[in-house]
Amino acid sequence: MIRAEANNVLGAPAVALTLFVLASLLAWHQLAPDLSRLFEQKAGYDPQRLLLVYSTLPRIVTALLAGAALSLSGSLLQQVLRNPLASPSTLGISAGANLALVGVMLAFPALQGLSRDAVALFGSAAAAAVVFLIGARRGFSPLALVLAGLIVGVWSGALAAILILMNDRYLSGLFIWGAGSLAQQSWTIPLSLLPKIAILFAAALLMARPLALMELGDSGASGLGLSVKRTRIAAVCIAIALAAIVTSAVGVIGFIGLIAPRIAQLAGARQMKSQLIWSPLIGAGLLLLTDEALVLLSGASSTFLPTGAITALLGAPLLLLMLPRLKAVQRSVPSPSQNANRALHTPRVLLLAPVPALLLLLAGAVFFGRAPDGTWTLLAYLYWPDVLPYRLPRIAGAFAAGAMLGVVGAILQRLSGNEMASPEVLGISAGATLGVTAALFLPAPGMAAQLGFGGIGAFAVLIAIFLFGIRSGFAPERVLLTGIALGAMLDAFISVLAASGDPRAMIVMQWMSGSTYLVDTPKAISAMMAAITGLALAFLAHRWLDLLPLGTQAAQAIGIRVNFARACLFALAAAMTAAATLVVGPLSFIGLMGPHLARELGLRRAAPQLTGAALAGGGLMVLADWFGRMIAFPYQMPAGLVSALVGAPLLLILLMKRRRTA
Repeated sequence: MIRAEANNVLGAPAVALTLFVLASLLAWHQLAPDLSRLFEQKAGYDPQRLLLVYSTLPRIVTALLAGAALSLSGSLLQQVLRNPLASPSTLGISAGANLALVGVMLAFPALQGLSRDAVALFGSAAAAAVVFLIGARRGFSPLALVLAGLIVGVWSGALAAILILMNDRYLSGLFIWGAGSLAQQSWTIPLSLLPKIAILFAAALLMARPLALMELGDSGASGLGLSVKRTRIAAVCIAIALAAIVTSAVGVIGFIGLIAPRIAQLAGARQMKSQLIWSPLIGAGLLLLTDEALVLLSGASSTFLPTGAITALLGAPLLLLMLPRLKAVQRSVPSPSQNANRALHTPRVLLLAPVPALLLLLAGAVFFGRAPDGTWTLLAYLYWPDVLPYRLPRIAGAFAAGAMLGVVGAILQRLSGNEMASPEVLGISAGATLGVTAALFLPAPGMAAQLGFGGIGAFAVLIAIFLFGIRSGFAPERVLLTGIALGAMLDAFISVLAASGDPRAMIVMQWMSGSTYLVDTPKAISAMMAAITGLALAFLAHRWLDLLPLGTQAAQAIGIRVNFARACLFALAAAMTAAATLVVGPLSFIGLMGPHLARELGLRRAAPQLTGAALAGGGLMVLADWFGRMIAFPYQMPAGLVSALVGAPLLLILLMKRRRTA
């Protein structure tokens, strides 16, 4: 016992020291030939010395500061939100900064040139203000803050992606910033970051004891005299400030904030104070090691490669290696409100009420739209043979894919008890995207080749998840973290392609945006068959989904083979995700919003929630497809991104209407 505790104590320092040693060796390999120039006073112009003093050294310091700040932000958020998937990107801070930059570059390009940092900081602050406004109406509960952050992040990211797709010639440079670039030309950024991060780090250390008390839960901490609400607000404010100043300075580097705190905990940093110390050190070492490896391998072109994306290539394998040390923690499904408790007794009414609206939506999507001259009209019977063969497959495919993603989201959230779980988290979507990207480099890439390679990529990620999850009995948290790690590694390759300026990157972006442009009759029939099969299997497993959230021991006592049930449900979720991704792309967000819409309507038990999530997901995707066809007529907008613009405000309205009950 004593030996195990000692190993845990020494684990986090050992990981941090290893990262710093490796990063130092790479840095020394590159700097050794030029270090003597720092102390030489040569007459005339010395470009190598200027490069070392004003580019290389500031870049190293910036990597250390950014990695430490983002890791500290992630530690604070994971503690106060009680969610292992929380990170600086959770609250929409990075997405808000990105949207602000996109908007300013299109509407006021001169303002962006004067102060890009100020614009990004304003976007981050605006996103944080919206999150706090929503959270205040529900008592700043962890669930409310997480949902508010997800809504703001999804909506901001979708709108920014649409603007980039519509103005790619003017905004292609944002690919590099959006993936995190540490390239420096002076000491301005590191010197401005240092005092801000130091002050916020000191404030975080002062909160170590209150944060440790929050591990007892809201009621336990309140019983000891701690103001839970004030502590949560203060910690979230510090985390937001850390993420905002780093994002405004170097762009979006989100993966560090998620992975470094988890690595610190897995390495033995259990107490809050040790997490606040070792998590920033591990994050700083990891980001520096990534950046030095990038500079070594790419040379002069490292300026144009995003360090933030490349971080996943080193951090994700490290997380996968340490996952066996993760202790299984059973998280319960978020508790319902009073309205939701009453709704437990009337699920049939809640399920039957939206059916007429859904039928009206489907009819409107088929028959109501714009004529070739742009006027709104009902589709005349005379034109049915010409128009319906194009509209019906798209609508059927969109509904089927949306229903599958909604059900997958409900399965994952019930299995893990994590309100942030979604099909994108599994990494299946990223595998399909990488397959489609690989198909573009074939001599003659056709649609059949892209779909085939997409299926192969999704299946490969599924196999990897099973290989990593089988030893842990498919513990939900391990499976989700495995999916996140694999997905981040695959997204890194795609981000590098996008930042490289390759014209094929826009093809990938268009596919990722969730387009139903190319859904024909065979593809729609295949999607419907996959949806019917998947939904039938999900409903057959509704008893598992009702009982598994009770915990492993309780489920086993009832007679459920927990490992087998988890494996079957994760396999079903992965297969349905792959099928839906090949139809509407990987960025639909339906799998995140559908279950929450069903839960906010009061559907708590497994079968009603699966039904509600399927109807909500399918309806949202059909509505998004219709909006995408009509808003910018005769041009079309991707249904996957429009679904976020439509679904996020709807979920926001439900959140604002439901105050947190005492």
